[in-house]
Amino acid sequence: MEKNQLKNILIKIGEVNPKYDLEKQVYNVGVLIQFIDNPSEEVQLAAVEKDGLSIKFIENPSEKVQLAAVKKAGVLIRYIENPSEKVQLAAVKQWGFSIKYIQNPSERVQLVAVEEYPNSILFIQNPSEKAQLAALEINPYSIQHIKNPSERVQLAAVEKNPYSIQFIKNPSEKVKRLAKSKGVNI
Repeated sequence: MEKNQLKNILIKIGEVNPKYDLEKQVYNVGVLIQFIDNPSEEVQLAAVEKDGLSIKFIENPSEKVQLAAVKKAGVLIRYIENPSEKVQLAAVKQWGFSIKYIQNPSERVQLVAVEEYPNSILFIQNPSEKAQLAALEINPYSIQHIKNPSERVQLAAVEKNPYSIQFIKNPSEKVKRLAKSKGVNI
């Protein structure tokens, strides 16, 4: 469907009033921003404040506009190309699973995501060992979401909760001994 067709439908159902400036209407219906050519930053902010999904229709939004969107809903980072670390951090603070939509997150972003929600480690392609350990500190069962954990990471999980060994493929002898010493039958 073309933009003009959609706009005409919105006019017919009463979402858009053709007598008023579209920029003013964005303050009430954020997604109308898609019909405005080169909207100002102020209008962009109004749109994402009204409806965070409006970010989807903004070309090259400023960092300020990006931040406003992801602070409403971290998942909206999926519509932002090459978000800065500041925007990434805001997104994962709002919702840890937002890391799913971030390419090559820095260790700092990884740490904030797993501290927010330990199982978000699942969505990190190559999590740093520090991020893995941080996730396990909060929830040792997060080990099940870590591919090929190092012996150090395995030990940390079993130290925190010996029953987490059930989620470790091929635990080392040292890890098995630790679990056994904590009363787990292997």
